[in-house]
Amino acid sequence: MTEHFGNRFPQFYITAPQPCPYLPGRYEKKVFTHLLGENAVALNDVLTQSGFRRSQNIAYRPACDGCSACVSVRILVDEFAPNKSFRRVLARNEDVTGTEKPARATEEQFALLRSYLDERHAEGGMADMSALDYVSMIEDTTVMTSVFEYRFTPADGRGRPLIAAALTDRLEDGLSMVYSFFDSSLAERSLGTFMVLDHIRRARELRLPYVYLGYWVADCRKMAYKTRFRPQEALGADGWQRVPA
Repeated sequence: MTEHFGNRFPQFYITAPQPCPYLPGRYEKKVFTHLLGENAVALNDVLTQSGFRRSQNIAYRPACDGCSACVSVRILVDEFAPNKSFRRVLARNEDVTGTEKPARATEEQFALLRSYLDERHAEGGMADMSALDYVSMIEDTTVMTSVFEYRFTPADGRGRPLIAAALTDRLEDGLSMVYSFFDSSLAERSLGTFMVLDHIRRARELRLPYVYLGYWVADCRKMAYKTRFRPQEALGADGWQRVPA
């Protein structure tokens, strides 16, 4: 299967069936292509807008037989207004500062990720991620990518430990949150929610209309949080459609 893109003809491939990471008892297949060459940035934009996600230098989307449970969702930045719950999250994290960094893996990031995976996703597909795997996840990119690091705001000029991080792509029409993780011992701070709210703020400052959250699956409890960020759009057979309030 090929698709014309400028002067390039990206090759698309289908993976063999694998156990679905979201719905027990089901199997998933993915269609994917490589993000390589001088058109990688533009291709990533087009594919993300078409429901693809990025992993290293590969763009993929589900292509499962008889199943369309994975739905791409994005937040409408200009219309978003934090509700009372979100305002409480922002208030609890007034002492946290986010800093945009180049896509370079650090030992501190990996240590935080390992703690996060062991606590929250011990049975997930990333459970056995090594330091080398993490370096590839962060640094094997041909698109506009950053790591946002979150730390307590220093009052004395000294450094503070890393408490959360997000790998994020900059697109022509938004920010795409590729993967985020945080210190699970700080559960009362809702750092996952805080990072999404911070990305909405940053997108608004950059005059970008969307924050892409990846896939939402109705029957997957771990993805339920994504529905809280309204208004949002979901990608279906008729293109991006506003999700009813």
